Amino acid sequence: MGTYNVPRNVKGEGRILFIFSTKSLITTCVGGAFGLIFYFIFSLMGLNIVGIVITLIFALIGYAIGMFKIPDTNGLEITRKTGGENIDDVIKRYIMFKKNKKKLYVYTKEEDING
Repeated sequence: MGTYNVPRNVKGEGRILFIFSTKSLITTCVGGAFGLIFYFIFSLMGLNIVGIVITLIFALIGYAIGMFKIPDTNGLEITRKTGGENIDDVIKRYIMFKKNKKKLYVYTKEEDING
């Protein structure tokens, strides 16, 4: 009898608590930290529940930025151009675009057809 390699599903091994990848855990913590600022402001006014809800909303936004991709649809112009890319990569490119005074540098590798 021969020996056969059995393929193994390794997709979830880089995850923490089954739903968090490393990047999504970091962005969730950053979003939660922004939410904690609002929690402290609302707790001074005696509205602790509102502060907790706002903190959870910011944490969920952070999770979505770190985890999800932009859908690839032709309905909207932004999804047509950035479909299938991570949300955080699109945000990083937008920040760099604004930082460079709306100049975009594209580097392409040209191939020699003759050789």
